[in-house]
Amino acid sequence: MGAPSNSGGKNALLRGLPSIEQLLRRPSLEPLLAGVPRARAVAALRLAVDRVRARLLQGDERAFEDSDVRDALTSLATPNLRPVLNATGVVLHTNLGRAPLAPEAVARVVSIARGYSNLEYDLDEGERGSRYAPVIGLLRTLTGAEDALVVNNCAGAALLVLAALASGRECIVSRGELVEIGGGFRVPDVMRQSGAKLVEVGTTNRTRRADYASAVGPDTGLLVKVHRSNFALVGFTEEVDVAELAALGRERGVPVFQDLGSGALVPLEGEGLTQEPTVARSVAAGADVIAFSGDKLLGGPQAGIVVGRAELIARVRAHPLTRALRVDKMTVAALEATLELYRDGRPHAVPTYRLLAQRPEELRARALRLQGLLAERGVSARVEGVVGQVGGGAMPLARLPSFACILNLETPETFLDCLRGGDVPVIGRITDGEGVLDVRCLAEEELNAVADAVAAARPGNPP
Repeated sequence: MGAPSNSGGKNALLRGLPSIEQLLRRPSLEPLLAGVPRARAVAALRLAVDRVRARLLQGDERAFEDSDVRDALTSLATPNLRPVLNATGVVLHTNLGRAPLAPEAVARVVSIARGYSNLEYDLDEGERGSRYAPVIGLLRTLTGAEDALVVNNCAGAALLVLAALASGRECIVSRGELVEIGGGFRVPDVMRQSGAKLVEVGTTNRTRRADYASAVGPDTGLLVKVHRSNFALVGFTEEVDVAELAALGRERGVPVFQDLGSGALVPLEGEGLTQEPTVARSVAAGADVIAFSGDKLLGGPQAGIVVGRAELIARVRAHPLTRALRVDKMTVAALEATLELYRDGRPHAVPTYRLLAQRPEELRARALRLQGLLAERGVSARVEGVVGQVGGGAMPLARLPSFACILNLETPETFLDCLRGGDVPVIGRITDGEGVLDVRCLAEEELNAVADAVAAARPGNPP
């Protein structure tokens, strides 16, 4: 008889996979499973069997081994949501959690999360209070607005404002501001879900005051201005600024809502950055209601912040969606601590602000230190100037001069996969076929960990 076919061997191995009960009784696994809760042990064994089955189906005919159980136990003991080291050069990296929190905000979250708090309890009056109370005063002070509200993100804030102030009525917006806000979600879609009726005016590249004015009618609920925070129009363009739109709104008795997106509280300074309107400037210009993000240029937790005229904010707060979109105690704690840093004149204590404001010479020195640490571990790298990004859909034209360690690799994709799969995941990027480790978002105390991870990820060194 001839040798069995590969298919036959694979099928035999699949049929021979042990059951969970057999594995629980396997003597060689007793030391490995000793002290492991039965539920976790069973979950690990199922995971191990599933992985071996998938391996066999892909043509890898290695039989089930005790090491498969060890690997499964390690996987179950590793949180799915983990810290990573950001070597991409993108400061507000949406896939990596956007803005890192200031130590003061982290400490505040820990203190609130570990026990009870006065989230909705007025300690002075001894009665029910508002969960927004800790941040409303700070937001008034920092923006100049009469009142404020916080929900879970800026898209939610826009949906809530439109639903509360313009459901069943018309919202006039420039065609050049009908943006897609990420994840395939678009301003027109959000507007439809709110019950508001979209009225487009102007053209993609040019919209004038007269375009808005001619569209205003008895059914107009809001004049809407959307800040193009995640793309730019250049060339033959024209738009109506918020002050001019606010003047038209007052003239016609129609409130102006500005979706400001990124939400800078103070002017951002740093080489390569572009001008970004601050929230206070929009308030001063006359916008009646403004929505912006908490986890972009503000540098706090994910949140959608709404500020504006007290009468309109009261209507927004009273809408049923407010409860559906409300934030939890950790968000309130982190946001309050972050806003306090701005109030106290300490924006550089906010990581996002500090990362964006770094000078090129600082970054070059850090890249050289990383190069030296890599050399100590036998890894050759050269230091070069590179260009980073703000990220998070903010400042699309900004080009941040930075420095990076460049690794000349035969298979950069495979290497970065290994780097990502290490005990301390490091996320880099590939440019022109080379592995790039941009140091802009790496702290000094993280450089040793990056160097160790790179050394472990080299070919022949499994992560």
